[in-house]
Amino acid sequence: MTWTGLALSTAMAVAAGLVGCFAVMRRMALASDAMSHVALPGIGLALAFHLHPVLGALVALLLGAVLIWGLERQTRISIETVIGVVFSVALALGSMLATGDELIDALLGAPSSVAGWEVALGLLGSAAVVAFVLTQRDRLVIALVSADMARTSGIAVARLELLYLLAFAFTVALGLRYLGVLLMGSLVIIPAATAKHLARSLDGMFAIAVGVAVTATVAGEYLAASLQRPTGPVIIVIAAAIFFASLVSRSRG
Repeated sequence: MTWTGLALSTAMAVAAGLVGCFAVMRRMALASDAMSHVALPGIGLALAFHLHPVLGALVALLLGAVLIWGLERQTRISIETVIGVVFSVALALGSMLATGDELIDALLGAPSSVAGWEVALGLLGSAAVVAFVLTQRDRLVIALVSADMARTSGIAVARLELLYLLAFAFTVALGLRYLGVLLMGSLVIIPAATAKHLARSLDGMFAIAVGVAVTATVAGEYLAASLQRPTGPVIIVIAAAIFFASLVSRSRG
């Protein structure tokens, strides 16, 4: 693993840990996992036009986030339901556009040499996501407790929700190279679920979620390379092992 690849994967894991905390607190665990599948049509189109799949995935995810936000605002249907519908359509379109080995790589990830622009985009994007979560944490918590209370406090709830969805989409795009469409949502959810079980404060939840995400990602990359196994599944297995270990340790405590 190169230093640039390590830096990129670590930055992605930090962003995933922070974004996942609010996804878990909003009870969006299953819906958040499904949202990563929105990248499939973008990957398929990018491959068809001989473009980098990460760019196609990023565009599809950002457009999907805006679509989900708009539909939820207009229809008043729960965001979990809207994500489920968009996910189903995206999965069908993506399966039609990408076939064979390309589809397998898109679903499970295919780490390889990282281009300079990918490193720059990943580090800047991760920094933007981290900055958004940390600076808007109080507003996100108030909106989570009560949207009416947030509006009374002068918080633009609709804009805040859109920015959160965009941050989530960008985080998913950053991790597709390592975990693919099927597994990236798991790295967002499992560390946050572990943190929610163990932490006694929001700061503690942030710290634990980031720690689990980074540990699983870095250890998974090294272990996958030594075992010559796909990187994504190994990362998620390690994250899941930490989660179940936390259940055992908490129950004994």
